[in-house]
Amino acid sequence: MAEIKTKVNDASVEAFINSVADESKRRDSFAILELMRKVTGEEPKMWGDAIVGFGKYHYKSKSGQEGDWFTTGFAPRKQNISIYLMCGFDAFGDKMDRLGNYKTGKGCLYINKLADIDVDLLEEMVRQAKDFRFGV
Repeated sequence: MAEIKTKVNDASVEAFINSVADESKRRDSFAILELMRKVTGEEPKMWGDAIVGFGKYHYKSKSGQEGDWFTTGFAPRKQNISIYLMCGFDAFGDKMDRLGNYKTGKGCLYINKLADIDVDLLEEMVRQAKDFRFGV
């Protein structure tokens, strides 16, 4: 079975965010960094070369693959900012209707900029994702 390539490393989170070319996306990334740091009580770590993650848990999938992954995190991408809430979105129910302008993937919230969403609600979602117990 293939080993997951995205792993925690000691690269500088601040240097990574400072390398984001788009000034607005860079500013939003620093705001998300501080929001997640405050909510999780964790220091950010780089996962691979493009994801900032907070916390860590060990998983084992039904297929038998296992490894470590972050509890919550984000990645400033060219098209948007991906916010990873590993608990998924079903847990948030009707709150998603109040969040603002976003799209979702399986465990990702895609936003263009923080001004498009309710940041207080995002903070609540990150708190809930942090407290989620995987496989329990």
